[in-house]
Amino acid sequence: MRKRVTRALTVPFVAAAVLAGGSAALASATSAGATDTGAAHAQAARGAPAVKPTIVLVHGAFADSTSWSSEIAFLQAKGYPVVAVANPLRGVASDSAYLRSVLKTIQGPIVLVGHSYAGFLISDAAAADPAVKALVYVAAYIPEKGESPADLTYQFPGSKLKGSNLVTRPIPGGGTDIYINPADFGSVYAGGLSKAQVAIASVVQRPITAAALGDPASVNPPAATPKWEIVALHDNAIPTKAEFFMAHRAHARIVTANSGHDVPAVAPQVVDKVVVRAAQAAG
Repeated sequence: MRKRVTRALTVPFVAAAVLAGGSAALASATSAGATDTGAAHAQAARGAPAVKPTIVLVHGAFADSTSWSSEIAFLQAKGYPVVAVANPLRGVASDSAYLRSVLKTIQGPIVLVGHSYAGFLISDAAAADPAVKALVYVAAYIPEKGESPADLTYQFPGSKLKGSNLVTRPIPGGGTDIYINPADFGSVYAGGLSKAQVAIASVVQRPITAAALGDPASVNPPAATPKWEIVALHDNAIPTKAEFFMAHRAHARIVTANSGHDVPAVAPQVVDKVVVRAAQAAG
């Protein structure tokens, strides 16, 4: 009788021991597998290339997106996604809204680069869109709320955007378009380009409305967003002093270009270096 009892008790104990051992082994294997999987994922994450920001280029008045041709080729060769926005040049509020609508179609971090008048637009867009991680102003306005392009252009002496250097044309339905007189395009806007280049640029220039030059900025540029200003040392459109003033006021990093106002066309290598620097800072 005892033997039967002992045996009856032993079987459950052995079974329990086996099951316990099996569970421990299974738990150990599962834990090891989870550790291995976690390590593999961590290794994959460390080895994954960082996502490069999209570089969004916005031209200013009296130009079009082809003014960025050299920069586009350089940035694409470096592996950056690039978008060149066709700036309507109709008004600060509506042009800013258009730029914001373009940015909504872009995934991931963004570096905004604006030339001249486009400084108003990139400031507005950066204040509204957290995906914008860096701002590059190329001979551009860095306005504060309430300031207009005209305010900042004529705050300091030196701008040739006046008088016979400008040509106006009526807009059907009301308003006025402003062009630079082709005869004065080189001295006013395109200092540093060859005569042949000026001859073409003066003909393909895009006009800006007179109303746009009086439109005030509705926001300040975001203080926390890193900023660079490329100051054109021989600028006869936005005075060089005005560019230095705005850059210092906004605590932007300052780089200079030995050119007139059309820095994207005259000194693309300067723009290239600053944009890459901004993209690296954007992470």
